[in-house]
Amino acid sequence: MSSMTRREVRDCAFKLIFEKLLRDDPIEELYAIADEVDEITVNDQVRELVEGTLDKTEELDRIISEYSSKRELSRIAKINIAVLRIALYEILYDEKTPMNAAINEAVQLSQTYAQQEDVSFVNGVLGAYARAHSSEEG
Repeated sequence: MSSMTRREVRDCAFKLIFEKLLRDDPIEELYAIADEVDEITVNDQVRELVEGTLDKTEELDRIISEYSSKRELSRIAKINIAVLRIALYEILYDEKTPMNAAINEAVQLSQTYAQQEDVSFVNGVLGAYARAHSSEEG
């Protein structure tokens, strides 16, 4: 299999994390289904991003709640939660991905899969987080 771009890895990871939000199946089962439908590539990079994000869900959701001033977590669309979890996971735990890149990619994912108001929401939450933590960059 040819190597995937970071964007392709993120896209596949997003689909799996979103699916996991909709179903209570073990992630291994979702990997198996993804392999069968052949729309989602599951390789080591995708697994690393998915499992890292799932492992840190509580922490990531706490951050989402903190920076989502207008909506409680339970009121946020699952598609936005999936996008935000991945972006925050990358910001916090992937030293290869600068904060701005993670935010830009999250906005791109939103533009691809969500509605315009979702894009604004995702951008707003991540923007608020970035402003609060910009002194830590570099």
